[in-house]
Amino acid sequence: MTESIDFAKLSGSGNDFICIDARDGRLDALFESGAATFAAALCRRGRAVGADGLILAVRPEVEGFVDIGARFFEPDGSEAELCGNGTACFIHWVTTNAWVPAGEIKVLTPAGVVRGYPADGQYVRVCIPDPEHTAADIELTVGGRRWLCDFAVTGVPHVIAYVDDLDELEVAHWGPLIRRHPRFGPRGANANFVQVLGEGRIANRTFEFGVEAETLACGTGAAAAAIMTTLRERWPDPYLTGAEPVLVAARSGDTLKVWFTRNDDGTVTDVCLETIVRCVYQGRLCPEFFDQALSGNIDWLSE
Repeated sequence: MTESIDFAKLSGSGNDFICIDARDGRLDALFESGAATFAAALCRRGRAVGADGLILAVRPEVEGFVDIGARFFEPDGSEAELCGNGTACFIHWVTTNAWVPAGEIKVLTPAGVVRGYPADGQYVRVCIPDPEHTAADIELTVGGRRWLCDFAVTGVPHVIAYVDDLDELEVAHWGPLIRRHPRFGPRGANANFVQVLGEGRIANRTFEFGVEAETLACGTGAAAAAIMTTLRERWPDPYLTGAEPVLVAARSGDTLKVWFTRNDDGTVTDVCLETIVRCVYQGRLCPEFFDQALSGNIDWLSE
């Protein structure tokens, strides 16, 4: 690369992301040849910008169908279908820059079309695809401990394991074991640990795949946890009809809000979450960073 690249760093309730504008196509060759290596290098904390993920703004394949496209990369270089908090950050970023019309926008993601808009205060609302492959009362024995779990794909797969005390839980120990359990196939799933705080209120801690660590918040994980906990606890109709949000306390200390509708046939639709978005800073990547990251000469970026 012979030129520097601008970026923005944003946080969605403690989930932080690097956003880069790639709509003009000048980065196409770069990301086609080395997206995984570049994303892993850029997200490395302490040696680069550091983040829970990289998001690219791209031109949608079909003009007029959506307002803008997004691609999500994990810190291990893998590409994800969706990220709830990441999409909220992305929506805040593109609307602040006036790249899209004011009001609700449509973002094309690998998981489908996601709608969203800035809400009250610092909150941004994101409406994600309907959950798939939901399953309740999954019993797992992991590390000699028996777990009662639920499962849902809210853009990406999530296991929800229920505990009595999140503060006492060693997520760094149990998270990888549940995340890689054979029950969830070769890819595994994000591991969410949920404590019920009261009617309509839960706390959630998430060990995320791709990051391979606990993050301070997870939007799609909050949505999956809110839906499955509501159904498990048989909370009243306001939480099942989108009239009242389920409040999800994240590890960061922020509270996410999740709305959804449970239909008469048992399906769940109209899933929307709100997360607090903060723009942290804007910066410029040096040309030599690209050259080093994509050449494979990234010893200085490794552990």
